[in-house]
Amino acid sequence: MAENGNSALKRAREELNLSQEAVVERLAELGRQMYEMRQFRRPMSIGIRQYARWESDSPPWPYADNRRLLEEFFGKPITELGFKPPRQRTSRPELEPSENVILDRRELIVEAGLPWLLSSGSPLEKGERELKVGEDEVGLLLSIARDLDEIDQQFGGDRLWRSATIHLKWVHYLIEQGTYPPSIASDLHAIAGQLTTSLGWYCYDANQQSQARVYFSEALNTAMLNNDDMLATRTLANMSRQSVDLGKPREAIRFAQIAQAHARKWATPRVTALLAIREAQGHARNGDDISCRNAARTARQAFERGPDERDPHWVAFLIEPELTTLEGMCMLDLGQHGSAVPLLEEAARQQPAKYSRNRGIALSRLAHAVLAHGDLDRAIDITQNCLSLIASGVSSARVKNHLAIVRGGLEPYKNNNSRVRDITEQVGLAIA
Repeated sequence: MAENGNSALKRAREELNLSQEAVVERLAELGRQMYEMRQFRRPMSIGIRQYARWESDSPPWPYADNRRLLEEFFGKPITELGFKPPRQRTSRPELEPSENVILDRRELIVEAGLPWLLSSGSPLEKGERELKVGEDEVGLLLSIARDLDEIDQQFGGDRLWRSATIHLKWVHYLIEQGTYPPSIASDLHAIAGQLTTSLGWYCYDANQQSQARVYFSEALNTAMLNNDDMLATRTLANMSRQSVDLGKPREAIRFAQIAQAHARKWATPRVTALLAIREAQGHARNGDDISCRNAARTARQAFERGPDERDPHWVAFLIEPELTTLEGMCMLDLGQHGSAVPLLEEAARQQPAKYSRNRGIALSRLAHAVLAHGDLDRAIDITQNCLSLIASGVSSARVKNHLAIVRGGLEPYKNNNSRVRDITEQVGLAIA
């Protein structure tokens, strides 16, 4: 008599003499190890209900990371574990690896029944069909949110915030119109909160400051209603950085200190470092050298304690070059250009390509510091490097705004220097 369910996966599990619960535990441990070895971009988490679906009569095709995890664990190709790939689409020209990632994400959105994310059309009319939301759908929504954060780190928020707005609207639509158990409700609200503060950050980076503050306020309200200290901490840290750029240093300090209070019971060293350097930036813009250095020292000491497996994903950007950039920005705001130059120079040299936007911030500040220090030719060279990043796709308004400051500093020299005339024209075109 034929076996019920996905007999191939079930046999593979039984050959290891493991229950479904034990397999889920082993998969979680393997996923953690592969994440630490940088084989995955985020820690893997598979629930017992999701695994049970894979052993059901009609197992869904696992997402890419889950396929890799299952193949690694059982030592067999995914098709030998009883899974059938979805219908093949028409062939497309061969793409570069980075383009394939974007294409795969679009295909996943379509397969998951979220085509509205790919168009400006309206969501499904109520009653047209039931929108069931399970662990797979939550995993996809979370992956998209994380992808948006990674795109922001590499390219900036100016071309991103509109797409993120659509994604957030869809998450809210699922919350209101979807069918799901209480455990999924908590996940959806958590994703909505994190995406809201991310969207505030994208708007901030795109110089949509009023809209950014609206999203930050909404995220903070969500955090307070749900007693979500982690969301409150992240949001207040974002608001602190924005307040510095808005010329409100005392507000920035207060936001950072309130964030520290929300994080006191759970903060990892990297979270402590982020909040301390945000406070330091507020003190720097306020002209308080001693308080700035004290807070920056706290940040550096916490950072040197290293990463922690409990680190939230939103502190992943705080690597050595980024902390050095923020320290250099403090010195620049204090008017100590000689101290800012070596910090920003080292940071710009070390920042990896996946943080190109942050490298652009370091370069634009470095050009400012070098120019203030009197080195005209070097300022031009650094500005040219920053313009190359913009030409490659970096769209951060923060980078462009600081290049405008550099251009203003170069203006007095352009009548007598052809290099200055050329670079100021190039900057003008880039920031227009």
